[in-house]
Amino acid sequence: MKQAIQEKKSNKKRIVLSIDAMGGDLGPPAVVAGVARSASKNPNLHFILHGNQDILNRLISRRKRLNDCVEVVSATDIINMSDKPSQVVRSGKNSSMWSALEHVKNGEADVCVSCGNTGALMAMSMIRLRKLEGINRPAIAVLWPSRSKVGFNIVLDVGADIKAEANDLLQYALMGVSYARNGLNIKNPKVGLLNVGTEEHKGRVELHKAYELIEHNCDNSSFSFVGFVEGGDITSNKVDVIVTDGFTGNIALKTGEGTASLIGNLLKEAFAYTPLSRLASILAVTSLRRLQKRIDPRRVNGGVFLGLNGTVVKSHGSADSTGVAAAIKLAVQLAENNFSEKIAARVASVKTIKQN
Repeated sequence: MKQAIQEKKSNKKRIVLSIDAMGGDLGPPAVVAGVARSASKNPNLHFILHGNQDILNRLISRRKRLNDCVEVVSATDIINMSDKPSQVVRSGKNSSMWSALEHVKNGEADVCVSCGNTGALMAMSMIRLRKLEGINRPAIAVLWPSRSKVGFNIVLDVGADIKAEANDLLQYALMGVSYARNGLNIKNPKVGLLNVGTEEHKGRVELHKAYELIEHNCDNSSFSFVGFVEGGDITSNKVDVIVTDGFTGNIALKTGEGTASLIGNLLKEAFAYTPLSRLASILAVTSLRRLQKRIDPRRVNGGVFLGLNGTVVKSHGSADSTGVAAAIKLAVQLAENNFSEKIAARVASVKTIKQN
């Protein structure tokens, strides 16, 4: 199989994705449906699905489009969403998640995509792919809908590690810059450090130190540092990259997703309140669909693990076929831009930066 994969990868237009098909709340049906959506839009994709062969082959056989672009690798074990990372790293070598990461490690695939347990995926990724030289803590970066020209801001970390010292936040900033430049084609990203206020005297000690490190090592030719930003700036055009610790970032992410869902439900209730409002909803149906698409968290689904020797995209655990397809789309964009190599080069520059 390795020879066949390598031959396919020799064609630059061919992207090979390693998919953990057993992860996520909705299981293999949602994953295979998402793969099918992606395959129908991009004929240059090849998928390696890891998991129960009988289940996956049965699901794939129902979709003729997948016959020539999908391979199945048997993996007997499944990592559950409730499993502890410390346990799965010892007992998960036969799991679909481990197998999916192994194919990226061996160079048989360009990117790993999983909807599974975030903690387990990060722990396994660090063991199989290893951290980039000089990186203390990897980070998870997500795309956040915003008023910027590209329509998204990058927020990191959103849950890889609840702790972050000043130097970690500096590394997050540099990795976020690389993601913005190579993933969103932003030539000179604006970086902000998330805090409880924009005044320099506010916040914890490590934030003050991180402020100094980022400011003193800011290269205006590649990115600019706008200083402290607040929660309301996450969706603004003031910044392109928002840096924070995983504890704060994860809470912000889940709050944002919940708010988007609440807005959608309140709009439905408001337009269904009276006959006149129902008529108004018919007249505004195009605008409402545009808004729904804009704030739908499934369409920006996919967190990227930064700081590893390989690219891993973490899809939301509750992702349906739309969410899985969005995560795959992000993985393809990163693979096409040789993101893993470029971020390694960016991180290497950390060795020579000044640290006061």
